Amino acid sequence: MFRVLIVGAGLTGSLCACLLRREMPSNTRIVVWDKARGAGGRMATSRSPNDPTCTADLGAQYITATPYYSQKHQSFYEELLAHSILKFLTAPVEGMVMKEDGSRNFITPRGISSIVKHYLGESAGAEVFFNYHVTHIHLKDEKWEVCRKSGAPEQFHAVVLTMPVPQILQLQGDLDKLIDRTQRQKLEAVSYSSRYALGLFYEAGTEIDGPWAAKYITNNPCIRFISIDNKKRSLESTDAGPAVVIHTSMTFGLEHLEEGKEKVEPLILEELARVLPGLPKPVSTECQKWRYSQVTQAVSESPGQMTIHARPLLVCGGDGFTHSNFDGCTDSALKILDVFKSNL
Repeated sequence: MFRVLIVGAGLTGSLCACLLRREMPSNTRIVVWDKARGAGGRMATSRSPNDPTCTADLGAQYITATPYYSQKHQSFYEELLAHSILKFLTAPVEGMVMKEDGSRNFITPRGISSIVKHYLGESAGAEVFFNYHVTHIHLKDEKWEVCRKSGAPEQFHAVVLTMPVPQILQLQGDLDKLIDRTQRQKLEAVSYSSRYALGLFYEAGTEIDGPWAAKYITNNPCIRFISIDNKKRSLESTDAGPAVVIHTSMTFGLEHLEEGKEKVEPLILEELARVLPGLPKPVSTECQKWRYSQVTQAVSESPGQMTIHARPLLVCGGDGFTHSNFDGCTDSALKILDVFKSNL
């Protein structure tokens, strides 16, 4: 049995699991570890603690496909549309700027994490474990011995790392000496923006007025984006309560990055009251710190992946090696698949 470990159950990791399952021999055992409590990574959908039918996307808000990627990744878009995981964005988004003519925007009616869950489901037989925080990787007997914060080490024939690049560099064990000087310089040059997201959850029947489903804010030092999340996803239900999502500006995120969420949340709510006066009081809230929100500088000259060791295979991927959107992660997963085909 050939064992492959994928570290990270975000978009790149879940798509890697799916593609490897489809392309690798049947005796390949795919294992996915993630340090979080559930799948999604920065494609995170949260539920109200009072009502599980009331959900909010605290990470990615919608997917934009340029004409180039609509064609290049056509099969991926068609698959997600056929399963009703993606639908066209029809709700009004105030202040949206289309970077390229012919681009198309999609929303996820069941939440943005439904894309990740779909690919994990398509990796039939893959074993997915949450609350598994990888700490060390050792080269031992031509295999990788991977350690986590709790539990016994396990051995794998190949390892794929899809977490943010700074977290890759924090791993202990043999990884430090296996990364050569040039690779390290490239990895250390990767940078990310940081921001906070705040979800407000309401009781069923609460009315959130407004002519838009989402809105970009350009003149506020704290708030950059507001979404009436159920309206953005075209979900009109009298049974589920609405949810509002606020994304802060990158400047605000960086300024308050090392502060606790309990200190930051009141600041966001105070500013929100100025931007949207009269907004009803939510029954619950959830504040999310995105230390690694979006890549501002990716790994140079390593499009899609970086192979640290060929036999046994240790490869890194994710948006840090491309760009922070659906197509960037898809490109990375395809490049990682190519590495497997070339080395195994």
